Amino acid sequence: MKRLFKSPIAKVFTFLSITLFIASCSSDDTAVFETPDTPDQTDPDAPEVATLVFNEGDPSSNIPTASASGEVGTTVPGRVIFTSTDLTQRRLYITQNVLGQGDMPFNNFDLDSDDLRKALKADGSIDLDGATKKEIDFTFELPVPNIDNGSIVYSFWTTTGKGDFRDASKRLALGVGTITVTVGNGTNPAAAVREFNGIRLFAPAADGTTESFFSLLNEEVYRINEGPEFRAFWDFGYYFGASGVSDGEDSSFASTATFDASFGFPVEGLEPGEDEEDADNETLNEMYFATSTVIAADFDMLALSGELDFIAQSSSQKITNLEVGDVIEFVDNYGKKGLIKITAIEAGFNNNDFIEFDVKIQP
Repeated sequence: MKRLFKSPIAKVFTFLSITLFIASCSSDDTAVFETPDTPDQTDPDAPEVATLVFNEGDPSSNIPTASASGEVGTTVPGRVIFTSTDLTQRRLYITQNVLGQGDMPFNNFDLDSDDLRKALKADGSIDLDGATKKEIDFTFELPVPNIDNGSIVYSFWTTTGKGDFRDASKRLALGVGTITVTVGNGTNPAAAVREFNGIRLFAPAADGTTESFFSLLNEEVYRINEGPEFRAFWDFGYYFGASGVSDGEDSSFASTATFDASFGFPVEGLEPGEDEEDADNETLNEMYFATSTVIAADFDMLALSGELDFIAQSSSQKITNLEVGDVIEFVDNYGKKGLIKITAIEAGFNNNDFIEFDVKIQP
C-alpha cells in the first residue's frame, strides 16, 4: 500500500532517546526506571532543566508548564515529577507537536534494552511498574528537530489505565504538563494540512483478520483483531453491503462506534472482551460524514489547515454508495475537519476487495 505523508512534521519527526536507567519490570517493589543524575539546580552555573511538577496531595506546588531554548540537532533535558496519593498512575503518555502541526504520539524510544522494551505498552505509552505507580521522577533528553524557527511542544500525562494520545482526559491521573522548546524566534509557520495518499481498506472478514480500519492519528490501517491496545487509534472502517438493505448500500464508510450496527454483522475484536482492562468503560471513536460540494480538482489544491474550516459536522456516522471521484467531508471524534477523495474501488464482499482513497485533515 502506498502512503505519503506530506505534512512538515514528517520532515522533522525524530527519535527520542531516554536518559533512563533500567531496574526491574517484574517486581511491584521496584521501578522500571530510575532517574539519572540531573544538574544541581542550586548551582548557578548548572544548565537549567525544564521541569514539570504535579502533586495530587498539594496542587499548589504544581508546575504545569516549562520552557527551554534549543539548538537544531541537539537535545534539551526535560524532567517530569508526578506524585499521586489516592490515584494509581499506570501509564505515562508523551506527545510531540512540531511547528504547531498537531500532537503526535512520541514513543520512538531507544529499544536496545530488553527491559525498556518490556516497559512500553503496545500503544506506545510507558508502563509505570512497581513503585512508580505513586511517584515518578524521570528525566528525558528531548530532541530539537531541524527547523529554522518555531516551537516543539512536548506534553506529558499519566493515566489510571489505557489512555488515548488524542484525548488526555481519558482515564487521566495527573497532567497534562507541557515543555516548550523554542528554536530561533519561536514563530511557527501557517499550519499545513496533514495528507495521506493511497490508503487501501479491505472488505471486512467476520473473524477480524482484514485491514478494514484506518487511523487518522498515524495514517495506519489496522486489522480489527489486532487487539485492545489499538482501538483508540481506529477512526472509521470500510464495508461493502449491509444486512437488511435491499440495495446493499455498496461501498461504505462507518465510524468505529457504529460499525457493527451499520454493517449489520458483528466483527470479532471490535467490541471489548469481558477480560480486557476496564472493558465496561471502553469507548469507540465517533466520526461524522457528508458528501462534499468540493470537487476532486479542488481537493488536490488544498494546502492549509484553515482551508478546511468551512466543514460543518453532520449527524451521520456512516456514508454509503461511494464511487470513484467522490469527495467526502468529515469531522472526527476529536473535532478535526477533513476531506476524503475516493480514488479506486474493487467492488465486492471478498476479503481482497477494497476501496482506495486520499485524505487531507487538519493537524
